[in-house]
This record gives sequence, structure tokens and C-alpha cells, in this order.
Amino acid sequence: MSLEAKDLYAALMHELKNNLGLLAMAMERIPRQETEVHDRSLDDARLLCQQVIERLRQSLLLYKTADRAMPIEVDAYSPLEFLHEVRDETTSLARGRLQVSAAVDDEVPPIWFFDRNLVDIALTNAIHNSLAYARSRIDIRAGMTDGMLCITVSDDSDGYPAHLLNALSLDAPLGSGGTGLGLQLSQMIAQAHSNRGRTGELRLANVPGAAFSILLP
Repeated sequence: MSLEAKDLYAALMHELKNNLGLLAMAMERIPRQETEVHDRSLDDARLLCQQVIERLRQSLLLYKTADRAMPIEVDAYSPLEFLHEVRDETTSLARGRLQVSAAVDDEVPPIWFFDRNLVDIALTNAIHNSLAYARSRIDIRAGMTDGMLCITVSDDSDGYPAHLLNALSLDAPLGSGGTGLGLQLSQMIAQAHSNRGRTGELRLANVPGAAFSILLP
């Protein structure tokens, strides 16, 4: 692909993402009618719109890493403030259908160094998966695991399919579509974080619902 074509591709992706953002804002102004068929259909359409925006966001990130390492901009952030922002966005998307909670363990330092935008992309992928499959709740938690900041998104769904858990344990490809594609990108984001010879990790578990954890050194 020529340089001009690549630039045009990126510009078109940005335009699509921005237009979908405007569509999402317009949908927010559609009033609820307190009828299950209308309100659930509207909520599903809003969530689908956000999922497409997120896929475009991920596509732009992958475009930037096509011929070089993933760009990463590490800075100091408050895990507590970050989790509260993630919780508030998740609550907005859940539309009262699910209980959303966030907690930060006492052992977590007030400041940690990471790329906020990249970690947000990884967590948003996990949250969209939970919004689609959770029965009643989504829990977001930050703690310390093996000396790394561990942010976990868990729910009360049926959990991850066995083939995804096996693929991650064997360091094999996680799939080329749907949940597997998002997890593949999340793993790249985790591994882009490194500090003092340690590299970030992605961990999945069923406890018994799905538990997505990104570990940041």
C-alpha cells in the first residue's frame, strides 16, 4: 500500500469513527418509552454502535503497528481515578440492566505508570464482552499480583470458551474474530508494557464467570 493510500485509509477510519460517535450521541437523545421491546432494542443498538466505534479504534491502533512496534506513551496515573472512570462508562453502557462495581485494594499504590489509552482499549474490549454475556453484574477491580498492577474485569456469565483458555496458556493465536480478536489485541497491549526486565501479561480465567486480567509491571 502506497504512503498516500495508507494516509487515506487512516483518514477514512478516523472519519468513520467520528461519524459513529455523532450517531451514538444522537441515539442518546432518543427518549426511553418504558416498554421492554423499545427500550431493550434501543439499548442493544447503542451498545452495538459503541462496539463498532471500539473496533475502529482498535483497527487504527493495529494500523499504526503494521510495520513497527506498538506505540506506547507511559505516564503516571491514579489507578483509583482510572477505575472510577471505567466504572462510570460501564454503568452508562449497562443502562441499569447490570450491577457495576469497582474496587481498588489497599495495597495498590496511589500512582502507577502505564499507557492509559492502551489499557483503556484492552479493558473496554473485556467490558463489551461482559455487557453481552453477563447475567446480572460486572466487577472491576485493581490489586497487586506478582509485584504488578493487576486490573480485572469479571462477571457472572458462563465464562470463556475452553479453546480460548487453552490457546492463551499455550501462547497460541487467540482467534481472528469476535472475542478472540479483541483478546489478541489486549495481549499485545499488555506485552507492550515493560519495566525492569518484566513484561505485562494477559490472564483469563473462569471463576466461575469470565475473569479478564491485565497485569502491568
